[in-house]
Amino acid sequence: MRRYALRDDQWDGIMNLLPGRPGTVGVTASDNRLFVEAVLYRYRAGIPWRDLPERFGDWKNVHRRFSRWATTGVWERVFQHLAADADNEYAMIDSTIVRAHQHSSGAQKKTARTRRSGDRAAD
Repeated sequence: MRRYALRDDQWDGIMNLLPGRPGTVGVTASDNRLFVEAVLYRYRAGIPWRDLPERFGDWKNVHRRFSRWATTGVWERVFQHLAADADNEYAMIDSTIVRAHQHSSGAQKKTARTRRSGDRAAD
């Protein structure tokens, strides 16, 4: 399996949501899986469309098809389907997401002028 490739169970979960499958109106696509893997590769690797490896085909065609699917709502349907059956595989919280303010440790301040609320002033 390639680094950014879909597992078979992942592909089985979304393949019926995509256009171009046999039995639907329009042209039957023979490379839906390769196309989805190209899009995943592009976003996971953080590369521009022009830097897609040649094994995915011409980057212009991949980008054009990606844009068409975005316009027609294909990606939104896929995301809604996946969100409905989320397995929290990638859910995590770390210090880059939840931050405490530098003064939130609760330690007493060491200045003489500072007093706590409710304390009476010294006479």
